[in-house]
Amino acid sequence: MADFDLTEGLRKLFLASVGAVAMGAEKSQEVVEDLVKKGELTVEQGKTLNKELTRKAKEVLDSTSDNALRAHLAAMTPEERAAYAEKVAQMSADIEAASVKVEVDEGEKPEDAAE
Repeated sequence: MADFDLTEGLRKLFLASVGAVAMGAEKSQEVVEDLVKKGELTVEQGKTLNKELTRKAKEVLDSTSDNALRAHLAAMTPEERAAYAEKVAQMSADIEAASVKVEVDEGEKPEDAAE
């Protein structure tokens, strides 16, 4: 029961941080747009500033995601971590296989398929 509460808490923490980063990015974009409208920033400066703020928000999100995963893994037993690692490896292999299949399907020309 305690594991479920910890997992749920980590999930909520992660979702809250994602929401905070998203709200921050939206608000920063609004501020940049307002400054551009007022003529205090040029459009090009606004675009550059917005890209920088978006990059920083992504860094925060990535860091938060890593920290949440570390905390989740730390709460697991060695056996649970091993099972989780196997599951992630399988998921990764499934995704890789699907992307290879898509590349092959996209590379195939209709006249090639008819032959």
